[in-house]
Amino acid sequence: MYYPDEIVEEVRQRNDIVDVISSYVRLNKKGSNYFGLCPFHNEKTGSFSVTPSKQMFYCFGCHVGGNVISFVQKYENMTFQEAVQSLADRAGIQLPEAEDAGARERENRRAQLLAINKEAGKYYYAQLRSEAGKRGMEYFKGRGLSDETMQRFGLGFARSSKDETFRYLRSKGFSDELLRESRLFNFRENSGMTDKFWNRVIFPIMDSGHRIIGFGGRVMGEGEPKYLNSPETPIFDKSRNLYGLNIAKSTKAKNIIICEGYMDVISLHQAGFDQAVASLGTAFTSGHANLIARYARENVRQGEMTRYKDILLCYDSDGAGVDAAKRALSILRQAGLVAKVINMRPYKDPDEFIKNEGADEFQKRINDAENGFMYEIRMLESEYDIKDPTGKSKFITDVATRLLGFEDPVERDNYIGHIAYKYDVAKESLDEVVRKQAIAGTGVSIAPKPMATRNEESINDASRLPQGRLLSWICEKPEIYGIVKQYISPDDFADPLYRKVANILFGQLEAAAPNPADIISMFDDEEDQRQIAEAFHQNVGNLESIEMQKSALKDLMINIKRLSITRTDREDNSFDTIKKLRKELEDLQKASIDISSIE
Repeated sequence: MYYPDEIVEEVRQRNDIVDVISSYVRLNKKGSNYFGLCPFHNEKTGSFSVTPSKQMFYCFGCHVGGNVISFVQKYENMTFQEAVQSLADRAGIQLPEAEDAGARERENRRAQLLAINKEAGKYYYAQLRSEAGKRGMEYFKGRGLSDETMQRFGLGFARSSKDETFRYLRSKGFSDELLRESRLFNFRENSGMTDKFWNRVIFPIMDSGHRIIGFGGRVMGEGEPKYLNSPETPIFDKSRNLYGLNIAKSTKAKNIIICEGYMDVISLHQAGFDQAVASLGTAFTSGHANLIARYARENVRQGEMTRYKDILLCYDSDGAGVDAAKRALSILRQAGLVAKVINMRPYKDPDEFIKNEGADEFQKRINDAENGFMYEIRMLESEYDIKDPTGKSKFITDVATRLLGFEDPVERDNYIGHIAYKYDVAKESLDEVVRKQAIAGTGVSIAPKPMATRNEESINDASRLPQGRLLSWICEKPEIYGIVKQYISPDDFADPLYRKVANILFGQLEAAAPNPADIISMFDDEEDQRQIAEAFHQNVGNLESIEMQKSALKDLMINIKRLSITRTDREDNSFDTIKKLRKELEDLQKASIDISSIE
């Protein structure tokens, strides 16, 4: 649903950003701002800032920023419209119907796709419990699932006819165009649409709000592929969802278990482990890791390091499962999460383990889960003959290289000690090998920080710094706008995004109503929002005297005017235009800036 700008602004204004973020993050007031531990990356000291005067947040560690709406979007994994609706409910605001026809059509389309999936889910559910679904019911019963479990996960069955579901949904009034867009059907010019899912048991895939966004299907009998999953659609993004998360997000368990498949999750939930989730027919991604981090975060006191529930990998015990576990461990580590690995041997997967050993034995495996890094080292060991001195030396060198991946020197030292003891190597010797590997490589013995974005690169981009600093200074002290506009126009901002921001901000200042948080809402792209928040949080520096302020302001404007002269994307880049800009730069350089009346 699209909402008019004035309604979005009312929702934003009625939800004080400090109050909202305080319900997610413990904040402490320092001066005029509030600080806490960033909820979007792992840190020990609070670099997450909330500025009441600007109604904005910004993390100086991972460079994520925005207003109250973008915070709720990111934290709750919501769309813009969903975040507005949530905040409107919080403030007791009744949202009107959409006014923009194009946006209303897009949102209606999304709602219709959800309606198609809901109706399809109901149809599959009913078919499983009919005579036609007997084969599917026998399969699920044979896998040991109870009626309650099948109902909880909405399990269903797609009949053998290749157009049964298509004809049913068409009878419900859905157009061929919408049904085609739902991606539940295959389309060919000569034969029309046929069901994508037929002769399969069906696993509805739900988002965190329990809405069906896609399906998985396992073929009955012979056939390829064995498992078939919905393609991505406007309502289904595999990298932003995990199977079972709609239930697992409310678990009281002290850990989250990551599995590979639907049946693993369902079997574990039925056995009482409702903290199990799985990726959706795709490899584990950084998007999944960030989603896990959000729901695994525990409340801590200010000054304490962010704590998470234990993250446990429960992948198949075969070679492919081992490789998948190693990849997932690396991705989780980059997201600031430390994971452990549950040993399933001698069984292939958690579903098989539960059937043979039961819940109590599985709990013991959870209790004995192996540290993720030590699991990787144990898997690495199998690639070397460590009984041979040369093989062991190569193994230790490989281990030393991997130890460089630890950013925290204390954590790295702990692992060095543990590995030295385990493999009967003098700690001092392993220390020396690690040091030599660091020198032989980049010379940097820390891992890259997780969640790297182009924002982090822009912090060091000299051409963007003065533009961001001037925007930030104007927001902080709108009084200087009267001076700035004499020499700098929005068109002087060389960076295209900053130019758009300057156009809006200068317009607000002309109306004596600067509103940086509102400006963020005018941009749909999350990366644009981050960069704007970053600009508005640029540090101008410690300028104690009027003379220092005057000099800094003039230097910023001169830098921006110089950048304006070198702009290559200006429509009119004629000699006359460049000559005019050079004259303006000369005048600015000669000008005497008076800010004595500004405080």
